[in-house]
Formats: sequence, C-alpha cells, structure tokens
Amino acid sequence: MKYTVKKQTGKVVVTFKVTAEEWAAETEAAYQKNKNKYNIQGFRKGHAPRKVLEKMYGEGLFVEDAFQNCVPKYYEEFLDKNTSVEPVDRPEIDVVSLDEKGLVFTATVTVKPEVELGEYKGLTIKRNPVEVTSDEIDAEVNAAAEKNARFIEVSDRAAKSGDEVVIDYSGSVDGKKFDGGTAEKQTLLLGSHTFIPGFEEQVEGMSVGEEKDINVKFPDDYHAENLKGKDSVFHIKLHGIRFKELPVIDDEFAKDVSEFDTLADYRKDIEKHISERKNAAADTDVENRLLQMIVDKCKVEIPQCMIETQIDNYIREFQYSLTYQGLKIEDYLKYTNTTMEALRDNYREKSAQAVKTRLVMEAIVKAEKIKCDAKSLNQKIKDFAADIKRDFKEYKESLNERQLGYFENEVITDKLLEMLKKENTIEA
Repeated sequence: MKYTVKKQTGKVVVTFKVTAEEWAAETEAAYQKNKNKYNIQGFRKGHAPRKVLEKMYGEGLFVEDAFQNCVPKYYEEFLDKNTSVEPVDRPEIDVVSLDEKGLVFTATVTVKPEVELGEYKGLTIKRNPVEVTSDEIDAEVNAAAEKNARFIEVSDRAAKSGDEVVIDYSGSVDGKKFDGGTAEKQTLLLGSHTFIPGFEEQVEGMSVGEEKDINVKFPDDYHAENLKGKDSVFHIKLHGIRFKELPVIDDEFAKDVSEFDTLADYRKDIEKHISERKNAAADTDVENRLLQMIVDKCKVEIPQCMIETQIDNYIREFQYSLTYQGLKIEDYLKYTNTTMEALRDNYREKSAQAVKTRLVMEAIVKAEKIKCDAKSLNQKIKDFAADIKRDFKEYKESLNERQLGYFENEVITDKLLEMLKKENTIEA
C-alpha cells in the first residue's frame, strides 16, 4: 500500500493505493472469515470454495467486508507514521476506483488547527484582595449551632412558623386524588416553603391530633401538567410538633464542636480556614482571568466538529446532573418547553471558548516544551491517593493508560499555569 498526502485548509486528504495483490489478500481474508456462514448443498458447511459462493451470491460478495477491514487498518498505519497529523474528527472515506489494478480510496480528515499565539508573557493583571469579615465567621459559627440544635416535642400549644411538624395529608382535585398527593407521617418544617403556596400557612395554628381540610391552588407554572393552576383540597392530620432549640454559643459550645477550649480560639480557626478558601479561590480566579487575557490575544480557526464534540460533552454532563434530580433529559426539555437544538445552541458560545482555550494552552505547552516528569507525576498521584485514602503504590498500579494520561495532563496544566504566573505580573 502506498499513499500520497495533500494538505487543505484545516484538512488533510490522503489517497491510498492498494495493489491488486494486496486487495486479493484482503478479499481472501474476508472469505476465510465469512465462509462458515454459508451452507451450500454438496459441501460441508464452511467448505464451499470461494468461486462457488461468488457465483451464487455475486462477484462482490466479500468486497464490502474486505473494504471495512482494510480501510481502518491502512488509515491507522498512516497515522502511526505521520504523528504530526492530529485528527479531530472521523475521516470521510471515498472510493476512487476498484478494478483489476487494485483499490484506490481517499480519507479526508479534519485536523487540529494551527494557533497563532499572541503575547503570553510580560502581561499585568490584578489579584482580587481577600478579606474575612465578622459576618462570615458568625455565619459558620451559626451553621455549627444549627447542626447541633435539638428538637423538643411540644403538645401544649399550636404549631407555628419555624416548628417541625409530622403530618398525614391527602390531596384531591375536583374530588379525585392524584399521584403524589398522599403521604403519611411526613416531616415538614413550617416556613420553609417546601410545599405549594398556602399549604404551610394553613398548617400553622393546628394542634396535635387535629384534622382539617385546607384549600390551596397549584401554581400556573407547576411541573405537573395536570395540576397547573388547579384548585385542590388537602385533608391534614397533625401528629406531632417539635421546635428547634439552638445551643448557647460560648466556650462550652466551642469545646463540643471543635478541638478548642475557647470560643475565641474557635473563631480564629474558622477565620483561618475561610481565609485559605478565599485565597485559593482568588488564585483560581486570577489564573482564569490571566488565561482568558492570553486566549483573547490568540487567533485560531476552530473546526465546527470540535465545537459540536464539546457541546456533546456538556450535554452528557448535564444529563448526568439531571439523574441526581430523578429526571431524564426528555423530561427537562418537556418541563422547560425547549428543544435539544435550542439546548445545544445555549452551549455553543461556551463550547467555542472552551475549545479555543484548550488549543491555546496546548500551543503554549508545545512552544515552551513543557513536559510531565516522573517526580511531579508521582506526587500528583500520591496526593490524589491520599485524598481517597488509598495506598499510593497500589493505587498507581491500578491505573490504566487513560487514567494515567489524565494525571499527566494535570501535571502539564499545573506547570503551564505556574509558568504563566511567573512570566507575568500579578499585582496584589
């Protein structure tokens, strides 16, 4: 097999010439692979000569199978020998000729575009200042108090906003019960607005053991089509009332919820952790803005197929997130009254930016000859293994080639970002 290469804008056209001898070998291999599928009278199954089969079913009986086998084989062989050709999409295959001289076909493939790098050194960017306020510390202390609150049963008064109640309810529309409208021993925090408007407010004022009917109206934008804007009646029975008692926030509280003996020390530790989080966020923010500044200075013609592939990735991520809400993407499209085409369009600009950013980063990595060294790779894997409480050696040995490539890319990205921060001025 021989091939010639012709470069076009954003594409490479490879013409493959398979000799008559090579093509004969391919069709013979196709015959040997498929002959057992044919049961011909006068021959044991799988033993009918090739000429007999081709006479019965046509001269081209094994052509398609031979073609499907040799095209990817020769294409992969070409890529192995021409590592500078980086496909970003499947090749478009066209048959030029198939005759006694052999097979000639072309593979037209979209390749990774060249990036015209702009300035990526000597730039100046400002880092957002970090400050921890008393309100932020108070919020974390109060959150810890909420986690350590206790609920106390009450029976000598009616339910009010802020209470947690236990109720049975049974809803109906036009005298008929509907799916999801009935529950027993349901816990509900009054004032949380978990249920439809008007429901919780009418439970307020009820006493333990009391039963009553309440009238509510489903919102016009309610997710269930059959209930939108409908008037409904819910029969309620209240089983219990509990109110939340928060602990007193003092030194004893600090001892209970932390390793510190005083509230002051506990607050200092909270301030330290908030500062660490906000500084990490500020570092990430300045990295992102610096990278965006650099990307904006670069030029590249992005093939549409790369953008479509990135959109596919975002759609898959979105579908995955929907599963945690118990939804399928078809349900989401129905509830939001949109289409898959519209959803894809919503991701188009973001996808184009993501692809450009990746291409620019790869171009800088290539220009700066940034590599992944064994020491950095092992440290990256070791840190991750520690986070998931796995033995480093055991975890590394369990990694497949794809997973190892992920960590290698992470190391290269870290090195790239460190280089960019070193070569540019970050003002405090």
